[in-house]
Parts: sequence; C-alpha cells; structure tokens
Amino acid sequence: MNPFQVLKFFPFFVFLFLTSITSFAQGETKDSVPNTWQLLKYDGISAFQGLTTTYAKPLEWEKEDYLTAGAIVLGTGAMFLIDENSTEWFMAQEEDIPNLIKEAGWYYGSPQNNYALNGAVYLYGLFTKNQKIRKTGVLLISAASTAGLLQTFSKTVAGRGRPTTGEGSASFKPFSNKGEYHSFPSGHTILSFTTAYAIGKQFNNPFIKAGIYGFGLVAPISRLWAGAHWFSDVGVSIIISVVVVDAIDNYLNKQRDYGSQIHDKNKISWSFQLGMGQMKVTEYFLMQVIK
Repeated sequence: MNPFQVLKFFPFFVFLFLTSITSFAQGETKDSVPNTWQLLKYDGISAFQGLTTTYAKPLEWEKEDYLTAGAIVLGTGAMFLIDENSTEWFMAQEEDIPNLIKEAGWYYGSPQNNYALNGAVYLYGLFTKNQKIRKTGVLLISAASTAGLLQTFSKTVAGRGRPTTGEGSASFKPFSNKGEYHSFPSGHTILSFTTAYAIGKQFNNPFIKAGIYGFGLVAPISRLWAGAHWFSDVGVSIIISVVVVDAIDNYLNKQRDYGSQIHDKNKISWSFQLGMGQMKVTEYFLMQVIK
C-alpha cells in the first residue's frame, strides 16, 4: 500500500486515540471550570463568527485597505502576464521531481486530510483544555472553511481553463460544471497554505516558521508541476490564505477569550497504560513550546 494512502484513515485513528485518552485528559474539575460540551459550543460560535466577520470585513475597509486591495489586483495582473511562460517552466520540471514529494503535496492539500489534521489539533486542545492549542484549532478550522467556501464559489464563477486544456491562460467559461474549467483559484493551495500559515503564526522562531511555511508550499508547487493550475492561480490563493488567517486570528485575539489555561497552570500532562506489558505513555506539554 502506498504510504500516503494511510492518510485516508487518519480521521478514524484520531478518533480512537482521542477517545482512549479523554478520561485521563480531563484533570481536576471544579464547578467554575467549563466542561467539554460548553467549550465545544463556545468554540463553534468562535469559528462561525470568524467566518462571518471575515466576509463582512470589506464593509469596514478604510483607505489603507483599499490601497492594499489595489496592490493585490496589480500583482495578480503581473502574474497573469507571465502565466504561460512560468507555468510551462514548472511543468517541464515535473519529470525530475520525486514521486514522494508530489504525493505529499497532493495528500496534504486534499480536503479530507487537511480537515483531519485541523480536527486533530482542535480535539487535542479541547480534551486537554489547553487554551493555546484550542484556539489554534479553532483558527485552523474557521480559516479553512472560510477560504474553502470562497475558492469553491470563485472557481465556479470564474470558470478558468486549466493549463492542461491547451487553450491558454485567458480561457474562461464562467459557471462551467466541468473540472477542467475550475482552475482559479487553487483549492489545494488554499487549504495547505492556510493550515501552514495558521500554525506558523503560533511560533516566534523564524526558522520554525520558515520550515512550516516551506512545507505549506509543497502542495501549491506540486499543482504547478502537474499543470493543474496557472502561476497566478497559486499566487492569488496564497494571498487569500494569508488575508483570511490574519482576519480570523485578529478576531479571536480581540473578541474571544483564549487567554490563560483553564486549570490555571502553565503546563499540562497526561498518561495512560495499554497492553500486557503495562506500556506507559506520558506526554509532557509546556506552554513555552508554542508562544
């Protein structure tokens, strides 16, 4: 079996794993401490309002925001001018790229695997009541949903032909239901880089950030190698990811409460035992790891 096919079963493994540790991860309970169901409801509202707040943001734009939007439009136009030459160059490199890298890009950017990762981060934060990880999980899910819905709507309206159609970068068939005319923007790029950018924002170390962002670029570049998207499709998708993540992160920081640890500790630990050999697994989390 291809090692990347295991990712198809990742949500199931995550569910079993988290179910097995839930009772150990609760820690001490107090009347004043919200239970898991209350936290889940609060986070659901946070994720949904993050989505609606982002879509409504243009209604609050000021002069600087319009200038930024204008710069993005100009940048998109510049990328459009070099689409055919740049995309042709990327496609020419495809034969020299190891299959492992190409498959990693495909699976990481696929919706089912992307949401499995996002959900695993959130559920871990929820069950351990780790505020920092919970907030990161909410950011991941809300940003992926916001950007994902936007790209689904946009690619249908635009109806841009993919490079593999052979019709050129200016080929458009708006509202086409054919996959070969759903090139703009790139769904794989948006999901993969949204996740990478959201996780990277949680670290201060520039080398860690660079590594995470670099991994997030594997899926976008792999789509260029495969001739599935034009250069401007990928470029605009990365911009969408950054704008959406920043908007939702600002909302969560300013209007929602994900401050200190619920148990008023700066670290969390949990343990459980499995099997005849009394295999003991202990994980020790320091809040200073992610700042």
